[in-house]
Order: sequence, then C-alpha cells, then structure tokens
Amino acid sequence: MTEKKYDVIALGELLIDFTDSGLSPQGNPLLEANPGGAPCNVLSMLQRLGKKTAFVGKVGEDQFGRNLADAIKEQGIDASHLKMDPEIHTTLAIVLKKPDGDRDFAFYRKPGADIMLTEDEIDPDFIKEAKIFHFGSLSLTDEPVRSATKKAIAAAKEAGALISFDPNLREPLWETLDHAKEQIDWGMKQSDILKISDNEIIWFTGKEDFDEGIAALKAAYPNLKFIALSMGPDGSRIYLDGKRVEKAAYLQEGTIETTGAGDTFCANMLSGILDYGLDMDEETMMKVLKQANAAASLVTTKKGALRVMPTLDEVNAFIASRE
Repeated sequence: MTEKKYDVIALGELLIDFTDSGLSPQGNPLLEANPGGAPCNVLSMLQRLGKKTAFVGKVGEDQFGRNLADAIKEQGIDASHLKMDPEIHTTLAIVLKKPDGDRDFAFYRKPGADIMLTEDEIDPDFIKEAKIFHFGSLSLTDEPVRSATKKAIAAAKEAGALISFDPNLREPLWETLDHAKEQIDWGMKQSDILKISDNEIIWFTGKEDFDEGIAALKAAYPNLKFIALSMGPDGSRIYLDGKRVEKAAYLQEGTIETTGAGDTFCANMLSGILDYGLDMDEETMMKVLKQANAAASLVTTKKGALRVMPTLDEVNAFIASRE
C-alpha cells in the first residue's frame, strides 16, 4: 500500500461502557466503567498487531472524557485529533446481559459529546495520512457528526485510502429503523471494505440465507471489494473476488461477555488487508479468518475490550493450542 503516516484512522464514538460487575453487599447492581466505543476498540486491537493508528472524535470535558483520552493514549492510539466539549457530557452506555446471553444497550446520548463533532473540526490533511479510513453507523445517526463524517470520508477517498465500514446497528440510537437503513445505505456506497454481522445482514437485506444476502449486497454495492461476515458462535466468512472462505468459531468455556468481539474481529480483518492487500488467495483468507476468530474468542474471556485486547503472540499460541 502507499506509504502514509497511519495504517488506520478511525472516526466515531468514544464512550464509557457501564458493564455488569455483580452485586454490592447491599444487593445493589454494580457497574464497571469501561472505556469503549467500536472505532477505538478496533484501533486498540490494531495497535496490538503492530499497526499505527489514530482516532478522530469528541468526548466531554469531564472526568469520563479525561479517562477516555488517557485510555486510548495508553494503547498507543494517536489522540491528537480527539476533541473535548466544554458543555456536552461524555456519552455513556449501559450494557447488560440478557438471559439468552445477548446484550441489551441503553445509551445516554441526547445529546452526547460524540455527536457534537463538527465539520470545522475535521482536518482533511490529517485524514489523508491514512491507508485505511474506518467508520461505523453511530457517527451517522445525528448532526453535526454526520456532516463531519462525510467530510472526513471525502478527504480519505480523495487521497486514495481504502474505506472500511461497520454498520454496528444499535437500534435505540436511531429515530426509526428506516432512517438507519437510509444512512447505512449511504455508508455502504462509500466503502471498499465491509464488516457485517449475521443479524445485520438479515435485517438489511431481508435474506435469511447469508450467501443470498451477500449476493444482494454485491449487486447493490459493486464498490464493496471485501466483505467479512461475523456469525457469533457459528464462526465467520470472508467474501472476496468470487471466493468464499468460512471458519468455525473458537468456542470456550471461559467466555464472560461478547462486548468488543466484533470489533476485535474487524481489526484483524483490516490488519490482514494491510499485510496482504485485496488480492488474497483462499489460503491467505483462511489464515486471516483464523487469527480474527481466535482474537475475538480471547477477548470474550475478559471484561471490557479496549484495554484487554490480545497480543499477536497470545493469538498465535491460542490457535496452536486448538490445532
């Protein structure tokens, strides 16, 4: 790939994930304040893989915001374009586990600082230093961050960067699901790389069969060169140049929660593209999938995500133990 200062620049939400941490002696629920937000989870994993990353976004000028700024700097993520809002508080998310093991999200974001990033706060010259520009749909839910995202993508495309998109659907953050589809459609049209989950592809395409859903996406968005499909405990797939490779998940009894697993998977996809380009053969595609599935499995054994991403050595050792 063309020499640039950063392997990946991501734009979007950086927030506090309050996750279940048991009960107090009085029987009250305890919540742990974990640094989170999908784009920075992706960048944190990429840092573990030896990639150079930067984040563009906004937090509140409050204790949570300062903690988040410290957290991403600790991971080695360039935070020079992280803005702090003096009036709007840092966005908060409550993440609770449902009886079926899935997660239930509640957001404190009307408004939250992440949606207050403006067009004027986007530096096109900085964005142009990325080999890959990554974003998700949460920066398309509201203004002014939607316009800021569009300005950043335009700059990245002008500089020849690959555009990576993760719909990361969070229903409570959209006025309507029709609005979500409209904006996710826009995101799909901009992108070269797509990471999508099983429930998202069913919702977006109406196809229960994933191959049919992928075919529908390719027909509607011929710009999509690389599609990674995550299927939770059923594993994952890569679709590239007419090739389809599937790898079973690495399931383990030590799983605590799935927060960040999809972001970990996505980061390994981007790392594979940085390492091998978009002309991978099936053997290379399988190598990338194995690494992504293993890393995602490992992160489910730890609380939080951003601060507990596995190293490449840990991932390789885990794969070796399962082969």
